[in-house]
Amino acid sequence: MEKYIWLIPLLPLAGFVINGLGRNILSKAVIGFIGSLLVLLSFGLSVAAFCQIKSTGQAINVDLFNWFSVGSLQVNFSFLVDQLSSIMLLIITGVGFLIHLYSVGYMHDDDGFGKFFAYLNLFVFFMLLLVMGSNYLIMFIGWEGVGLCSYLLIGFWYTNPSYADAAKKAFIMNRIGDLGFLIGIFLIFNTFGSIAYADVFGKALTTPGAPFVLITLLLFVGAVGKSAQLPLFTWLPDAMAGPTPVSALIHAATMVTAGVYMIARSNILFTMAPQTMEVIAIIGLLTAAFAALIALTQTDIKKVLAYSTVSQLGYMFLGLGVGAYTGSFFHVLTHAFFKALLFLGAGSVIHAMGGEQDMRKMGGLSGKIKITFVTMLVGTIAIAGIPPFSGFFSKDEILAAAYAHSVTFYVIGVITAMLTSFYMFRMMYLTFWGKFRGTHEQEHHLHESPPSMTIPLIVLAILSAVGGMIGVPAVMGGHHELGAYLAPVFEESHKILGEHELSHNTEWALMGTSVLGALIAMAYAYIKYVKGAHVPVEDTQERGLLANLSYNKFYIDEIYDFLIRKPLDALSVFFYNVVDKLGIDGLVNGIGKSAVESGKGLRLLQTGNVGFYIFMMVAGIVAILLYSLKLFTI
Repeated sequence: MEKYIWLIPLLPLAGFVINGLGRNILSKAVIGFIGSLLVLLSFGLSVAAFCQIKSTGQAINVDLFNWFSVGSLQVNFSFLVDQLSSIMLLIITGVGFLIHLYSVGYMHDDDGFGKFFAYLNLFVFFMLLLVMGSNYLIMFIGWEGVGLCSYLLIGFWYTNPSYADAAKKAFIMNRIGDLGFLIGIFLIFNTFGSIAYADVFGKALTTPGAPFVLITLLLFVGAVGKSAQLPLFTWLPDAMAGPTPVSALIHAATMVTAGVYMIARSNILFTMAPQTMEVIAIIGLLTAAFAALIALTQTDIKKVLAYSTVSQLGYMFLGLGVGAYTGSFFHVLTHAFFKALLFLGAGSVIHAMGGEQDMRKMGGLSGKIKITFVTMLVGTIAIAGIPPFSGFFSKDEILAAAYAHSVTFYVIGVITAMLTSFYMFRMMYLTFWGKFRGTHEQEHHLHESPPSMTIPLIVLAILSAVGGMIGVPAVMGGHHELGAYLAPVFEESHKILGEHELSHNTEWALMGTSVLGALIAMAYAYIKYVKGAHVPVEDTQERGLLANLSYNKFYIDEIYDFLIRKPLDALSVFFYNVVDKLGIDGLVNGIGKSAVESGKGLRLLQTGNVGFYIFMMVAGIVAILLYSLKLFTI
């Protein structure tokens, strides 16, 4: 298998080249076939790599070539496919293929069809590079690459100024985090003399005096930007400006989980810095709760899912912060299933509604688009944490670890889970229950999506329903297959952190509490939006204080605008008018003007009068004589 590992990222890159160069030559059918097939082949190779690692228990290391050497720094372009990265490969290529297939139908009428598939393929290439690299530099190349692709895909419909602004916002906010990540890599090299995972993690265990807190905080800054945590989360909801398949691929299944993967990959460094882990847990918990509060009142179906993604990412960071590395990564896996399903399902709804995204203008769609309805219902139950669907197992594993760490963390986590259940079922009830609230033209247009869109929904619904079975806890009579598989990656960290076993009675009580909370929230949403037929107010109508704060995202963008953008704009104006125009330009132009003016004065001495010239010569001679007689000095 080692000799074919390099093909896993190369195949999507080939798709980018072929579709990019042939976007105006090849037919849409050929472009869609090539783009999807190459990702499917990459998925097949990823499955083969996973099977080999599972059977042998050994990671696959492939050194392709010696990239460069600078002083003591030697960087090999090499790949590491172990238990952790093999799971990520399956997520990226498997879910990525389903999204490519979905895009064939969703983007069929778009003039930029070929360019879109080229960008999708390029994104998959960079994401694979990010998770397959055996050192931090290759990870950083993939890290920057997916940032570039997110810019291209979010702003794909760039003729709309607001979409272009959303792309720029995502790119700039990610750069803030990326700077911290890059400085962290520099510090890793300065501390351990290498950036290769094997060297760094090995030396970390034998270098107790290393600046682990500073290193991990810098790495975490990178994760905050990429995975949309407080305070760098506002780019992700705006990123819904991109086509719906982009939302599913980048902002549900892959790119936003890159920060979680990076911390899980660097788990030894973070375990050696308990202060950083506490910060991660607090930021993750605050992000989960804050984003859930915002999602409660949103009326755009994609915005609800966007803030849901931010909230679920917060759960993942909570798990990382309390040492539940396996639980956090388990949630990455299940979240990829149900959130990709929900985004693609939302795209199917939007497709049926002729582009409409406002849930206030939907309703009664369950009988019109039955496949979309059933599959989205599965995804909603999964994200709400109701057993036996996948989200229940991964979310409760994180909550159990949070309880073992701090009861306060657990309580806030359960309340957030209740909010999640409420706003997700609110979305379902407003969209699929009640009477249709759109126009007659929209009602006439309602139809189920084509098979290229519904087949991925069905596959993802099945995975959302049964995907949690790979992590059934012992208390429920299962064997945590995923935990056993990932054990070698987190072995050293678990030794340092120790085991925090809970009694079976405590585990049952914790699970019962979270499930009961989710069911209560679901029932309350049903009473309010189905029985009470409540429809969110129009933007022109008055809302309550808390509802208004939630609907306006607690004015975070406005606060950033007031505290950061406006002062920077004012500072820029000051530098332009004072430093640049009066200072620099004034100095440079002043020198030029003085030369011009002095030239004008000296020009007057050139009169063309011979008598004047003789007079000046005599005056000069007299001056020289006086100077030679030392009657005056210069």
